[in-house]
Amino acid sequence: MTLLAILNNDIKQAMREKDKETLGVLRLMKAAIQNAGIESGRELTEEEELAIVIKEAKQRRDSLKEFEAAGRDDLVEKGHHELSIVKRYLPEQLSEEELTEMIKKTMKEANITSMKEFGKLMGILMPKVKGKADGNQVNQIVKSILS
Repeated sequence: MTLLAILNNDIKQAMREKDKETLGVLRLMKAAIQNAGIESGRELTEEEELAIVIKEAKQRRDSLKEFEAAGRDDLVEKGHHELSIVKRYLPEQLSEEELTEMIKKTMKEANITSMKEFGKLMGILMPKVKGKADGNQVNQIVKSILS
């Protein structure tokens, strides 16, 4: 079952439950996937659909940071709720320990030992953790290990 089909079922469920907040988030995600499909002129692959969900989660994380910086507690709460809805459609996230272990293993395999090779390491790591970890978190852990 494609992500679009799952979203359609969840939208119907949210409509039955009269859950307007969830319904709104699901409709936005569905629209983003459909728009990407229209732009590409074909049906999206699972990876492409996942990339859109990742983008939606990132947008909400960025919004949360802005709301927190502005002291908008009402929007922060709403943002956390929206982010939790989007996260349901992401693969299970790696724990910090699992992520650190993966980074160390990749560093050893690629023989990376200094901060000069940061870009090379990130280039190898990001495809491995796509959808399973936040890029900022990966960045921070890599910097702490290399420094």
